[in-house]
Amino acid sequence: MITGLSLSLPSVMQMSRSSACLLYRPSDVTFPILSADSSLINTGGGLAEHVTLTTIHPSIPNMSNPPNSNTACCTIPTVVPKEQYKEKGEYKPYGSFKKVYSVGNPKSGKTIIGVYDIFGYWPQTLQGADILAETLDALVIYPDFLDGQPWDHTDFPPKSHESKKKFQEFLAGVASVTERVKNVGELADQLRADGAKFVGTGAKVVTVAGGTGKTDAVVAIHPAFLDVKDAENLKVPIGLFPSKDEPLDEYEKIIKSISTKPFASKNAYKVYPDMPHGWAAARADLEDPQNKKQYEDVYGTAVTFYKGVIAG
Repeated sequence: MITGLSLSLPSVMQMSRSSACLLYRPSDVTFPILSADSSLINTGGGLAEHVTLTTIHPSIPNMSNPPNSNTACCTIPTVVPKEQYKEKGEYKPYGSFKKVYSVGNPKSGKTIIGVYDIFGYWPQTLQGADILAETLDALVIYPDFLDGQPWDHTDFPPKSHESKKKFQEFLAGVASVTERVKNVGELADQLRADGAKFVGTGAKVVTVAGGTGKTDAVVAIHPAFLDVKDAENLKVPIGLFPSKDEPLDEYEKIIKSISTKPFASKNAYKVYPDMPHGWAAARADLEDPQNKKQYEDVYGTAVTFYKGVIAG
Protein backbone atom coordinates (compact mmCIF):
# COMPACT_ATOMS: atom_id res chain seq x y z
CA MET A 1 0.00 0.00 0.00
CA ILE A 2 1.29 3.43 -0.90
CA THR A 3 0.16 6.36 1.18
CA GLY A 4 1.32 9.89 1.62
CA LEU A 5 1.79 12.55 4.25
CA SER A 6 2.98 15.87 2.92
CA LEU A 7 3.96 19.29 4.13
CA SER A 8 2.95 21.52 1.29
CA LEU A 9 5.12 24.07 -0.46
CA PRO A 10 4.09 27.74 -0.14
CA SER A 11 3.38 30.43 -2.65
CA VAL A 12 4.82 33.87 -2.09
CA MET A 13 1.47 34.92 -0.64
CA GLN A 14 0.60 31.73 1.20
CA MET A 15 2.90 29.01 2.46
CA SER A 16 1.74 25.50 3.29
CA ARG A 17 3.03 23.51 6.22
CA SER A 18 1.27 20.38 5.08
CA SER A 19 2.50 16.85 4.92
CA ALA A 20 1.81 14.43 2.11
CA CYS A 21 2.90 10.82 1.84
CA LEU A 22 2.78 7.71 -0.24
CA LEU A 23 2.00 4.37 1.38
CA TYR A 24 3.54 1.43 -0.45
CA ARG A 25 2.25 -2.00 0.47
CA PRO A 26 4.24 -4.80 -1.20
CA SER A 27 4.24 -8.36 0.03
CA ASP A 28 7.73 -8.08 1.49
CA VAL A 29 9.54 -4.75 1.51
CA THR A 30 13.26 -4.41 2.08
CA PHE A 31 14.86 -1.03 2.66
CA PRO A 32 18.50 -1.16 1.54
CA ILE A 33 20.94 1.71 1.77
CA LEU A 34 21.50 2.71 -1.83
CA SER A 35 24.11 4.97 -3.34
CA ALA A 36 23.02 8.43 -4.42
CA ASP A 37 23.10 7.40 -8.06
CA SER A 38 21.12 4.20 -7.60
CA SER A 39 18.15 3.93 -9.91
CA LEU A 40 16.39 1.01 -8.27
CA ILE A 41 14.71 0.39 -4.94
CA ASN A 42 14.61 -3.19 -3.74
CA THR A 43 11.06 -3.80 -2.53
CA GLY A 44 11.27 -7.55 -2.65
CA GLY A 45 9.06 -7.72 -5.71
CA GLY A 46 5.84 -7.10 -3.79
CA LEU A 47 2.75 -5.56 -5.32
CA ALA A 48 1.12 -2.42 -3.98
CA GLU A 49 -2.47 -3.15 -3.04
CA HIS A 50 -3.60 0.37 -2.23
CA VAL A 51 -2.39 3.93 -2.32
CA THR A 52 -3.37 6.53 0.21
CA LEU A 53 -2.37 10.14 0.01
CA THR A 54 -2.09 12.51 2.95
CA THR A 55 -1.39 16.20 3.12
CA ILE A 56 -1.36 18.48 6.16
CA HIS A 57 -2.62 22.08 5.91
CA PRO A 58 -4.34 24.95 7.93
CA SER A 59 -7.98 25.25 9.04
CA ILE A 60 -11.40 26.74 8.30
CA PRO A 61 -14.86 26.61 10.04
CA ASN A 62 -15.68 23.49 11.94
CA MET A 63 -17.25 20.63 10.07
CA SER A 64 -16.67 16.92 10.17
CA ASN A 65 -17.94 13.68 8.74
CA PRO A 66 -19.38 11.61 11.64
CA PRO A 67 -18.72 8.15 10.10
CA ASN A 68 -14.98 8.77 10.44
CA SER A 69 -14.75 9.06 14.22
CA ASN A 70 -11.24 9.54 15.57
CA THR A 71 -10.33 6.56 17.73
CA ALA A 72 -6.61 6.66 16.90
CA CYS A 73 -6.02 9.98 18.64
CA CYS A 74 -6.27 8.18 21.94
CA THR A 75 -3.70 5.58 20.97
CA ILE A 76 -0.96 7.50 19.14
CA PRO A 77 2.43 7.84 20.88
CA THR A 78 2.85 10.65 23.41
CA VAL A 79 3.62 13.99 21.75
CA VAL A 80 6.40 16.11 23.29
CA PRO A 81 7.88 19.59 22.58
CA LYS A 82 10.52 19.73 19.84
CA GLU A 83 13.35 20.47 22.31
CA GLN A 84 12.59 17.21 24.11
CA TYR A 85 11.94 15.05 21.08
CA LYS A 86 14.43 12.50 19.81
CA GLU A 87 13.46 11.13 16.44
CA LYS A 88 13.20 7.35 16.17
CA GLY A 89 14.43 7.02 12.62
CA GLU A 90 17.72 7.60 10.83
CA TYR A 91 19.09 9.42 7.81
CA LYS A 92 20.50 7.47 4.88
CA PRO A 93 20.83 7.57 1.07
CA TYR A 94 17.82 6.13 -0.74
CA GLY A 95 17.31 5.66 -4.46
CA SER A 96 18.39 8.82 -6.27
CA PHE A 97 18.25 10.85 -3.05
CA LYS A 98 21.43 11.60 -1.13
CA LYS A 99 19.42 11.71 2.07
CA VAL A 100 16.07 10.56 3.40
CA TYR A 101 14.65 10.25 6.90
CA SER A 102 13.60 6.63 7.41
CA VAL A 103 11.57 5.20 10.28
CA GLY A 104 9.34 2.21 10.89
CA ASN A 105 8.88 -1.38 9.85
CA PRO A 106 10.42 -2.15 6.42
CA LYS A 107 8.71 -5.55 6.32
CA SER A 108 5.20 -4.38 7.12
CA GLY A 109 4.27 -4.06 3.44
CA LYS A 110 3.26 -0.42 4.03
CA THR A 111 5.49 2.53 3.15
CA ILE A 112 4.72 6.21 3.48
CA ILE A 113 6.75 8.64 1.40
CA GLY A 114 6.53 12.05 3.03
CA VAL A 115 6.96 15.48 1.48
CA TYR A 116 8.05 18.15 3.98
CA ASP A 117 7.47 21.91 3.74
CA ILE A 118 9.98 24.53 2.57
CA PHE A 119 11.70 24.55 5.96
CA GLY A 120 12.92 21.01 5.48
CA TYR A 121 13.44 18.60 8.37
CA TRP A 122 12.02 19.77 11.69
CA PRO A 123 11.39 17.82 14.92
CA GLN A 124 7.65 18.48 14.67
CA THR A 125 7.55 17.00 11.19
CA LEU A 126 9.69 14.02 12.11
CA GLN A 127 7.59 13.36 15.19
CA GLY A 128 4.56 13.20 12.91
CA ALA A 129 6.40 10.71 10.71
CA ASP A 130 7.25 8.61 13.76
CA ILE A 131 3.62 8.66 14.89
CA LEU A 132 2.45 7.36 11.52
CA ALA A 133 5.15 4.69 11.40
CA GLU A 134 4.38 3.36 14.86
CA THR A 135 0.60 3.63 14.78
CA LEU A 136 0.18 2.20 11.28
CA ASP A 137 3.11 -0.23 11.62
CA ALA A 138 4.44 1.24 8.40
CA LEU A 139 7.77 2.28 6.93
CA VAL A 140 7.91 6.08 6.55
CA ILE A 141 10.54 7.88 4.48
CA TYR A 142 10.95 11.61 3.97
CA PRO A 143 13.29 12.34 1.02
CA ASP A 144 15.35 15.52 1.18
CA PHE A 145 13.58 17.06 -1.81
CA LEU A 146 15.28 20.43 -1.20
CA ASP A 147 18.71 18.79 -1.28
CA GLY A 148 19.95 20.48 1.88
CA GLN A 149 18.71 23.93 0.87
CA PRO A 150 15.54 24.64 2.90
CA TRP A 151 14.29 28.20 3.31
CA ASP A 152 15.51 29.96 6.47
CA HIS A 153 12.51 30.05 8.82
CA THR A 154 13.79 33.27 10.41
CA ASP A 155 13.31 35.01 7.08
CA PHE A 156 9.67 34.07 6.56
CA PRO A 157 7.68 35.77 5.42
CA PRO A 158 10.39 37.64 3.51
CA LYS A 159 10.27 41.38 4.20
CA SER A 160 13.01 43.19 2.28
CA HIS A 161 12.96 43.56 -1.47
CA GLU A 162 16.09 41.46 -1.75
CA SER A 163 14.64 38.73 0.45
CA LYS A 164 11.39 38.63 -1.52
CA LYS A 165 13.37 38.33 -4.73
CA LYS A 166 15.41 35.46 -3.32
CA PHE A 167 12.24 33.76 -2.14
CA GLN A 168 10.73 33.95 -5.62
CA GLU A 169 13.93 32.44 -7.00
CA PHE A 170 13.76 29.74 -4.31
CA LEU A 171 10.19 28.84 -5.29
CA ALA A 172 11.10 28.76 -8.96
CA GLY A 173 14.25 26.78 -8.30
CA VAL A 174 14.95 24.19 -5.62
CA ALA A 175 11.40 24.45 -4.21
CA SER A 176 9.63 24.37 -7.56
CA VAL A 177 6.31 22.56 -7.27
CA THR A 178 6.82 21.28 -10.79
CA GLU A 179 10.15 19.77 -9.78
CA ARG A 180 8.65 18.27 -6.63
CA VAL A 181 5.96 16.63 -8.71
CA LYS A 182 8.66 15.37 -11.04
CA ASN A 183 10.69 14.01 -8.10
CA VAL A 184 7.69 12.19 -6.68
CA GLY A 185 6.84 10.86 -10.13
CA GLU A 186 10.34 9.48 -10.57
CA LEU A 187 10.14 7.85 -7.17
CA ALA A 188 6.76 6.43 -8.10
CA ASP A 189 8.25 5.01 -11.29
CA GLN A 190 10.91 3.28 -9.21
CA LEU A 191 8.21 1.79 -7.01
CA ARG A 192 6.27 0.61 -10.06
CA ALA A 193 9.41 -0.95 -11.48
CA ASP A 194 9.59 -2.92 -8.25
CA GLY A 195 5.99 -4.05 -8.47
CA ALA A 196 3.88 -1.18 -7.16
CA LYS A 197 0.47 -0.99 -8.81
CA PHE A 198 -0.56 2.38 -7.38
CA VAL A 199 1.24 5.55 -6.35
CA GLY A 200 0.05 8.68 -4.55
CA THR A 201 1.58 12.07 -3.79
CA GLY A 202 0.89 15.08 -1.63
CA ALA A 203 0.55 18.81 -1.03
CA LYS A 204 -1.14 20.68 -3.90
CA VAL A 205 -0.44 17.58 -5.90
CA VAL A 206 -2.47 15.51 -3.44
CA THR A 207 -5.90 16.29 -4.83
CA VAL A 208 -4.58 16.30 -8.37
CA ALA A 209 -3.14 12.82 -7.80
CA GLY A 210 -6.47 11.79 -6.34
CA GLY A 211 -7.99 12.40 -9.74
CA THR A 212 -5.61 10.11 -11.61
CA GLY A 213 -6.98 6.87 -10.21
CA LYS A 214 -3.48 5.92 -9.02
CA THR A 215 -4.23 6.43 -5.33
CA ASP A 216 -6.71 4.87 -2.95
CA ALA A 217 -7.19 7.96 -0.81
CA VAL A 218 -5.80 11.42 -0.12
CA VAL A 219 -5.37 13.39 3.09
CA ALA A 220 -4.77 17.13 3.29
CA ILE A 221 -3.84 18.88 6.55
CA HIS A 222 -3.73 22.70 6.58
CA PRO A 223 -3.39 22.58 2.77
CA ALA A 224 -2.46 25.52 0.61
CA PHE A 225 -3.84 26.14 -2.87
CA LEU A 226 -7.31 24.76 -2.14
CA ASP A 227 -9.15 24.47 -5.45
CA VAL A 228 -12.60 22.96 -5.93
CA LYS A 229 -11.61 21.98 -9.49
CA ASP A 230 -9.15 19.47 -8.07
CA ALA A 231 -11.86 18.06 -5.81
CA GLU A 232 -14.26 17.71 -8.71
CA ASN A 233 -11.78 15.37 -10.37
CA LEU A 234 -11.23 13.20 -7.29
CA LYS A 235 -11.72 9.49 -7.81
CA VAL A 236 -10.79 8.37 -4.29
CA PRO A 237 -11.75 9.22 -0.68
CA ILE A 238 -10.20 12.31 0.87
CA GLY A 239 -9.40 13.43 4.40
CA LEU A 240 -9.42 17.23 4.49
CA PHE A 241 -8.31 19.05 7.64
CA PRO A 242 -7.76 22.80 7.07
CA SER A 243 -6.74 25.51 9.52
CA LYS A 244 -8.26 28.93 10.12
CA ASP A 245 -6.03 30.35 7.39
CA GLU A 246 -7.47 28.45 4.44
CA PRO A 247 -10.24 30.04 2.34
CA LEU A 248 -13.57 28.95 3.85
CA ASP A 249 -15.55 29.55 0.67
CA GLU A 250 -13.31 27.22 -1.33
CA TYR A 251 -13.36 24.62 1.45
CA GLU A 252 -17.18 24.63 1.49
CA LYS A 253 -17.25 24.18 -2.28
CA ILE A 254 -14.92 21.21 -1.94
CA ILE A 255 -17.06 19.61 0.78
CA LYS A 256 -20.15 20.05 -1.38
CA SER A 257 -18.36 18.47 -4.33
CA ILE A 258 -16.94 15.44 -2.52
CA SER A 259 -20.26 14.82 -0.78
CA THR A 260 -21.72 13.75 -4.13
CA LYS A 261 -19.00 11.21 -4.87
CA PRO A 262 -19.71 7.46 -4.73
CA PHE A 263 -17.09 7.19 -1.98
CA ALA A 264 -18.63 10.05 0.07
CA SER A 265 -19.18 7.84 3.11
CA LYS A 266 -15.43 7.27 3.38
CA ASN A 267 -14.49 10.94 3.27
CA ALA A 268 -13.43 12.73 6.45
CA TYR A 269 -13.29 16.48 6.96
CA LYS A 270 -12.83 18.78 9.90
CA VAL A 271 -11.82 22.41 10.28
CA TYR A 272 -9.41 23.47 13.01
CA PRO A 273 -10.70 27.04 13.53
CA ASP A 274 -8.25 27.91 16.31
CA MET A 275 -5.13 26.62 14.58
CA PRO A 276 -2.87 28.60 12.21
CA HIS A 277 -1.52 27.29 8.95
CA GLY A 278 1.36 24.91 9.73
CA TRP A 279 0.24 23.89 13.22
CA ALA A 280 0.95 20.22 12.45
CA ALA A 281 4.34 20.70 10.82
CA ALA A 282 7.41 22.95 11.11
CA ARG A 283 5.53 25.78 12.81
CA ALA A 284 3.85 23.60 15.41
CA ASP A 285 4.29 24.97 18.92
CA LEU A 286 3.99 21.79 20.96
CA GLU A 287 4.62 23.63 24.20
CA ASP A 288 1.28 25.32 23.70
CA PRO A 289 -1.43 23.04 25.20
CA GLN A 290 -4.00 23.80 22.53
CA ASN A 291 -1.58 23.35 19.63
CA LYS A 292 -0.36 20.09 21.15
CA LYS A 293 -3.94 18.86 21.59
CA GLN A 294 -4.90 19.66 17.99
CA TYR A 295 -1.60 18.25 16.67
CA GLU A 296 -2.43 14.96 18.38
CA ASP A 297 -5.99 15.12 17.11
CA VAL A 298 -5.15 15.69 13.45
CA TYR A 299 -2.51 12.97 13.32
CA GLY A 300 -4.86 10.61 15.11
CA THR A 301 -7.63 11.54 12.70
CA ALA A 302 -5.33 10.91 9.72
CA VAL A 303 -4.42 7.50 11.14
CA THR A 304 -8.09 6.65 11.64
CA PHE A 305 -8.85 7.70 8.07
CA TYR A 306 -5.96 5.64 6.72
CA LYS A 307 -7.03 2.57 8.65
CA GLY A 308 -10.58 2.91 7.37
CA VAL A 309 -9.42 3.07 3.76
CA ILE A 310 -6.95 0.23 4.19
CA ALA A 311 -9.66 -1.92 5.74
CA GLY A 312 -11.84 -1.26 2.74
